[in-house]
Amino acid sequence: MAQVYRSGQPYGTGLPHRTTPHEVRNREFSPRRRGVDSDEVREFLTDLADELADLYRQLSLLDQENERLKRALRDWQTLHARECRPNRGHW
Repeated sequence: MAQVYRSGQPYGTGLPHRTTPHEVRNREFSPRRRGVDSDEVREFLTDLADELADLYRQLSLLDQENERLKRALRDWQTLHARECRPNRGHW
């Protein structure tokens, strides 16, 4: 059985790693002598994680809508194919 990673996809699918909002919020950086303000970094990472979570929600909704449209198209094609009669001409 293939190993399954955080994205739910088996190893070797070619899909890129998706950073989660949780990873962004909990990221730690090693201190430096001339570092940046850790409060500003934490605030930025929190905002970034919130934006990332929102984008993932939107992506999920778009995936659901895409699947709904695919099903509707397949249903329409099936219905249309049943109604069509083959051309009885010489063509």
